[in-house]
Amino acid sequence: MRIALVYDLRDDYRALGFSEEEIAEFDNIDTIDKLEVALRALHCEVVRVGRGQVLAARLAAGERFDLVFSIAEGVKGRSREAQMPALCELFDQPYLLSDPLTSAVALDKAVAKRLVRDAGVPTPAFMVASSDASELAGWSEFPAFVKPIAEGTGKGCESASVVNTSQELAAAAAKLLTRYHQPVLVETYLPGREFTVGIVGNGEDATVLGVCEILLKEDAEANIYSLHNKELCEELVIYQRADDDEARLAGTRALAAYHALQCRDAARIDFRSNASGEPYFLEANPLAGLHPHHSDLPILAAQNGISYVELVGMILDAGLARYGLTRPGTERARRRA
Repeated sequence: MRIALVYDLRDDYRALGFSEEEIAEFDNIDTIDKLEVALRALHCEVVRVGRGQVLAARLAAGERFDLVFSIAEGVKGRSREAQMPALCELFDQPYLLSDPLTSAVALDKAVAKRLVRDAGVPTPAFMVASSDASELAGWSEFPAFVKPIAEGTGKGCESASVVNTSQELAAAAAKLLTRYHQPVLVETYLPGREFTVGIVGNGEDATVLGVCEILLKEDAEANIYSLHNKELCEELVIYQRADDDEARLAGTRALAAYHALQCRDAARIDFRSNASGEPYFLEANPLAGLHPHHSDLPILAAQNGISYVELVGMILDAGLARYGLTRPGTERARRRA
């Protein structure tokens, strides 16, 4: 089975003059190496394609693959994570993970929150400023949390994101509008536990792999799973398997959010609890990071006895099943059983 591996590599964009913050969502070569090793262990032939523009050229030239496995984030626009799935659909090329609509919706935090809320999953109250901080003048619930509407990896989330007055809110929102050139979201700040939930599968077969609680060490940027804390997670963050009533409720609600957003094959869903211990939906990541030791989804999978190769195999099998396919060796194993 011939798998095209598509990705945005940090080194490539550094060479083009991008800043470290601009490339924060992209992958290091170690992730690509580990993912290729896992796919080869699953009896797949791996073709390293690289950036989306390269995939577009190869598809336009008539080349096809059994499957495209894209972890490319895209560079510009609130629908940038939809670019690779849309490209694959344009050329009728089978691919893994969520479709263009879900990929775009999930990146826009306000749109995702509305859909999840309509499905009955609680999410913090929120407002959006599209172009000017004055659009948030009616907000009165403090403390609150301010962040860009369409960023990942904790970009734009920092100490100044927690605001306690209208003046602090206006200043934080104005700063983010200028810095990221996109709308800003303010939501009620939740002081409780923070969870991330891993899900794999489709339809009735979708299942919660596990719930991981995110705990910040003393030296970490306080109260925020920020870009700084994520980049230095080995030193600043404790990832702890959670299986109490509160964590299980987060898992149940995450699965409901996964279905509401029509995620496919795999995703990671983030929750934070209020002061009463009730978990609220924050955001969904249908393009979760896949470094075996640095990314949340593989970390929580390992906490629940699922190796990295097994996790990649589960994602691969879920995607192949949508096309009525199985990976090499799987069918023989089933016959022997």
